[in-house]
Amino acid sequence: MARDSYDDSYSRPVRRLLLAVLVLFLLSLVLLWRIDNPRVERIRAAIIDRYVPNMEWVMAPVTGIARMAEDFQSYARLFEQNQELRRELQQMRAWREAALQLEQENARLLDLNRVQLDPELTFVTGIVLADSGSPFRRSVLLNVGARDGILDGWATMDGLGVVGRISGVGQRTSRVLLLTDAASRIPVTIQPSGQQALLMGDNTSTPTLDFVEDPADVAAGDRIVTSGDGGLFPPGLLVGQVVFTSDGRLRARLSADLQRLNFMRVMRSHPGTTLDDPGSLIGPPWPPPGMEIGEDDTLVPVDAARAEAEAAP
Repeated sequence: MARDSYDDSYSRPVRRLLLAVLVLFLLSLVLLWRIDNPRVERIRAAIIDRYVPNMEWVMAPVTGIARMAEDFQSYARLFEQNQELRRELQQMRAWREAALQLEQENARLLDLNRVQLDPELTFVTGIVLADSGSPFRRSVLLNVGARDGILDGWATMDGLGVVGRISGVGQRTSRVLLLTDAASRIPVTIQPSGQQALLMGDNTSTPTLDFVEDPADVAAGDRIVTSGDGGLFPPGLLVGQVVFTSDGRLRARLSADLQRLNFMRVMRSHPGTTLDDPGSLIGPPWPPPGMEIGEDDTLVPVDAARAEAEAAP
């Protein structure tokens, strides 16, 4: 117990002395490094040359920590840049999708403008709306109706071929019955053979061709156009091409892309004029009143008395 108290009373003054010596040494170094004198500068250079190269092992942890701090700061900057690039990439993807949609709409509108139609035919272009439901399985809605002059039964086309016909007209909208619907029936002509047929929808993507006059004259790839029979559709509108199925039936591969309907043309098909009074087509009586045909086939005036005698009962 006495020895412990002796050691403690001896070590305390020694620690204080060493601390004081260290403080004086550090103060001396500070003063030495602050003095602006050539001799002191040479002393400082000699001390640095003597001890600093041998102290690299002491500075290694400090240097490593400094490098780690710099690397962490660089990583933080890279992380922020990465997050910013991710946000910009998401925005660019959104713009890319918008650009693709606009490009597709532009392509379809260009297709509509490139379709060669009879100069006498006029049309109304409408946008396809979401189908609100109908008794038909294959139909869509257009944003044009009676206020735009749409009539029931008119043909509709996309940028390539016939899509269907108007099967219901509202004031602002109209319903289009597609060629693939089971209720669709249109007369067509198969070219170049000129065979007449009836295109009948069966709720598949390839409607059937029935009532063909001579199927032997029909080949795969033949062009199908509307015939105009019955006055329902204008003649010469492109429908599609002939294909043969595994069961040997004739079907039509439609030119219209029914899976991507955004715009449609409603073809104005005005019916022919009916003649109720044919009198306007018949010329005046011949010879004219008061004249008669002479012997030389010329018109001569009729004698008044003779005219009265003929007029008397």
